[in-house]
Amino acid sequence: MTSAPSADSPPTVEARADAAPAPADAASDRSARRHRRPWSLQTRLMATVIGIVSLILVTVAIATSAALGSVLEKNLDSRLENAAQQAGRALQIPQFPGGTRDAYDVLNEGRQEPGFLFIVQPIDGEVTGAYVGEDGEVVRMTGTQIEHVIDGIGQGGFTTISLAGGIGDYRIVPVRGDSFVAIAGLPISEVRSTIAATLTTIALVTAAGLLLLAAAIALVIRAGLKPLRAVADTATRVASLPLSKGAVSITERVPDDETDEHTEIGRVGHALNTLLDHVGESLDARQRNEERMRRFVADASHELRTPLASIRGYSELSLRDPTLSETTESSLERIQAQSIRMTGLVEDLLLLARLDEGQELVYGTVDLSRLAIEAIADATPAGPDHGWELDLDEEPVVITGDGARLHQVVGNLLANARAHTPAGTNVTLSVAREKADAVLRVHDDGPGIDPAIADELFERFSRADRSRARKTGGTGLGLSIAQAIVTAHGGSLSVHSAPGSTTFEVRLPLAPTAPAAPAARQ
Repeated sequence: MTSAPSADSPPTVEARADAAPAPADAASDRSARRHRRPWSLQTRLMATVIGIVSLILVTVAIATSAALGSVLEKNLDSRLENAAQQAGRALQIPQFPGGTRDAYDVLNEGRQEPGFLFIVQPIDGEVTGAYVGEDGEVVRMTGTQIEHVIDGIGQGGFTTISLAGGIGDYRIVPVRGDSFVAIAGLPISEVRSTIAATLTTIALVTAAGLLLLAAAIALVIRAGLKPLRAVADTATRVASLPLSKGAVSITERVPDDETDEHTEIGRVGHALNTLLDHVGESLDARQRNEERMRRFVADASHELRTPLASIRGYSELSLRDPTLSETTESSLERIQAQSIRMTGLVEDLLLLARLDEGQELVYGTVDLSRLAIEAIADATPAGPDHGWELDLDEEPVVITGDGARLHQVVGNLLANARAHTPAGTNVTLSVAREKADAVLRVHDDGPGIDPAIADELFERFSRADRSRARKTGGTGLGLSIAQAIVTAHGGSLSVHSAPGSTTFEVRLPLAPTAPAAPAARQ
């Protein structure tokens, strides 16, 4: 394939981007945080309700366990005090004249509960200690264990200590007699096991309650938000409809059972249905006005052709009179020129009207490669101060379409490039196959398109030059006609512009496309 030489390319953006990766990474992180998917309303409601209920239940569980622990500890202290007084009274019974029992004797002869600990220090005797095992047997304490208990006792009252040797944690209290000082204690394992069992029960009941609550809330919220989902689904379906042009019928509505005006969400659904009714009526009125205006333009253009032809004919006939004065001849020439210009405008309007109604196309085999060669040949003498180049595939690109109208499209695009770029601009016309499409591009290295008019470039009577001068302003219908012809062929016309590079791209299907059905007259 042949192609035009290209200038040296400037430094790439990637080279500059590599020099400063940190800002790009930071921007990427900020963008990721900004686009983080938010929670749905149902999820937020469930999380809020379950979170508040969980906080309440945990608070109640903590308060309950604290209160229960306090009650159990008071009961333990009461039991310990009773057991200590009983052991103290038993200790004062003489074992033999002038002697006293030791801790082992007291526990071995008494009926103390398992785990009870007793240490005795007579005024003039040896310190002894023992405790009741789980099997009811009395076990003597070692000297180290006794010293540990004595060191852990406070100034008075109840104290909690931890005993080594597998004995465990104990609640102890001092006991004083006439001839002795003793220490009594009970294990706190029972209190702790009771509290642990209570917390376990509360945790299991709380977890089961939260699961049941979550299921109930999910059902209630889902049922409550069902009308809102119906509204969102209806709005989504309506948003996907092509409402910008043509006959539009909005049949989507929120179901009647979801539009109860006695509920807040139902009122939203009812309001949306009312809005869609108004929008549908407005679109119908717009379509009727467009069709009425289209018929008026077509009829007016058709009717104006005859008087314009008469004006042009009479002006040409009058110019043949050799007796005309210079002023009259100049006036007739201006009349003829204006009638020719007016005829072209009327013909363009009539063509647009017929294209809108699906008429005016005559289908046949079109060789786009040959068409491009002919278009460049026509444009070269019209713009000798521009550079004209061709870029074609080795094989001809052939489609089914209206050759005359497609030639008009290419001619309009080339004329547009010539009229709106300065002398010395290079214009390249390329034709290629891309998948199932034939692609024709008109590229120029001119100053580009003003962003202020880029969005309305294909609108009718849109001008890049606001002066409305005949040479540069034109009628503003060239690109509109080109787009209408391409659309009638089932293709698309787009533009990409930047300073130094403007490309108009025409995409046409390679397979034959049936012409659009004529619009119904009302």
